[in-house]
Amino acid sequence: MGIETSTYIALSVVMFLEFAVWGAWSPVLAARLLGPLKMTGKQTGWIYATLPVACIISPLVAGWLADQYVDMKWILIVAHLVGAVLLFVAAKQSRFAPLLVVMFLYSLCYAATMPLVNAALFRETSDGAVTAKVFLWAPVAWALVGWSLTGWRMTRKTQGDGSDCLYFAAALSILMALGCCLLEAKPLPATGKIPVLEALGMLGQTNFLVFVLISLVVAGLMQFYFLGSAQFMQDMGISSRIVPAAMALAQIAQAAATWFLLTKLTEEAGFKWTLAIGACCWFLLYVIYIVGRPQALIILAQPLHGFAYVFFIIAGQMCANNYATPEIVGSMQALIFAATSGVGLFLGTQFAGIIMDKYSVDGKFQWRKVWIVPCVIALVGALVLANVFQDPAAEQKKAAPDANAPVSARDA
Repeated sequence: MGIETSTYIALSVVMFLEFAVWGAWSPVLAARLLGPLKMTGKQTGWIYATLPVACIISPLVAGWLADQYVDMKWILIVAHLVGAVLLFVAAKQSRFAPLLVVMFLYSLCYAATMPLVNAALFRETSDGAVTAKVFLWAPVAWALVGWSLTGWRMTRKTQGDGSDCLYFAAALSILMALGCCLLEAKPLPATGKIPVLEALGMLGQTNFLVFVLISLVVAGLMQFYFLGSAQFMQDMGISSRIVPAAMALAQIAQAAATWFLLTKLTEEAGFKWTLAIGACCWFLLYVIYIVGRPQALIILAQPLHGFAYVFFIIAGQMCANNYATPEIVGSMQALIFAATSGVGLFLGTQFAGIIMDKYSVDGKFQWRKVWIVPCVIALVGALVLANVFQDPAAEQKKAAPDANAPVSARDA
C-alpha cells in the first residue's frame, strides 16, 4: 500500500469522521433555516458564511501552529471537543443573531481542522493511489450520515424542526476527537523560516496565482448547491424526508470517482484537465436544475456534484501539494483551504443569498433564474482552466533544462 496498515486505518478514521461531522448538518441545515425558522435567503447566507469566514482565519493559524509549534493531532482533538459543545448550543437557537454567533464560534474550531486532516495524509505519503484510498472515506462518510439522518427522520411521526442534524454533528465531533488519538505525533521540522509566509510567497508565481483564483471562484459556486438544493427539491415536489438520501447520491459518485478515476485522470490528463472536467460537472448539474423536470432527473443529477467535488476540490488540494516542500505541507493546505473554503465560499455564500433573495416573490423562489447564475460562472471557469492554466508537471518540465542536451546548449 505504501504506508503501514495501522497508519492507513488511522488516517481513514480521521478522514471519515471529519466529513461525517460536516455532512451531518451542511446539506440540510438550510431547509431548517428557510423552513421552520422562517429566515430569509440573506440570513441563511450569513449563517452558512460563518464557515467560509472562519476558513479565511483558522486554517492559516492552524497550519502555522502545526508546522512550527504543536503537532496537528492535538489541534484536531481540542478543536473538535470545543466544536461539539458549540453544536449542542446551536441546536437550541431559533433566532438569527444568537445562532449566527454560535455558528461562527463553531466554524472557527472546525475550519482549523480542515487543512490539518489533509496535511496529516500528505505528510505520510504523496502517492496518488494511496491518497485516493484515504480520500475515499470522505464521500462514504457524507453518504452514510445523510442516509442515517433520513432513516432517523423516517422513524419519527412528525417532520421535526430540523435541529436533529446539529445534535448528530455534535455527537460525531466527539467521536472525531477520540479518533484523532489514533494519529501518530511526529517531530516538527526546524527550518528557521515561517512556513505560512513561504506558502503565501508562492502566489508570486503567475501559474499558481491563476490556479488559486480560479479555484476560489469556482469553489464558491458550491454554496448555490448547499443553500438551494434541499429547498429546491422540496419545491419541485420531492419529500423533505428523502432529500438527505437523494443528496447523498453525490457522495456515492464521489466515492466511486475517488476510488476508480481520480488517480488515473490526474496521471493521464493532468491537473489542468481534471480541474476543467470538475467545473464542467457543476455546469451540467445546474443545466439540469434549470430544466427542473422531472423529479427523477433532479435526483439522478446529484452524482454530478460528487464528480465535481472529486475532480475540482480534491484534485485541487492534490495540485496544491505539488507546489509544497515538506516543511510547508500544513501551510500550503491551509492556503488552498483559505482561498477555496474561505474567501471563495464566503463570497459565494453572500452572492448566492443575494441572488436567491432577488429571485424570490412572496416567499417563493424563481429557481430557473437562480440556477442560471452559477451555471454561467462554472462554464467560464472551465474555459479559463482549459485555455490559461498550465499543469504543474508540464510547467516544471518546461522550466527544467533538457537533461540530454549539451551543457553549452542549456547554458545558452
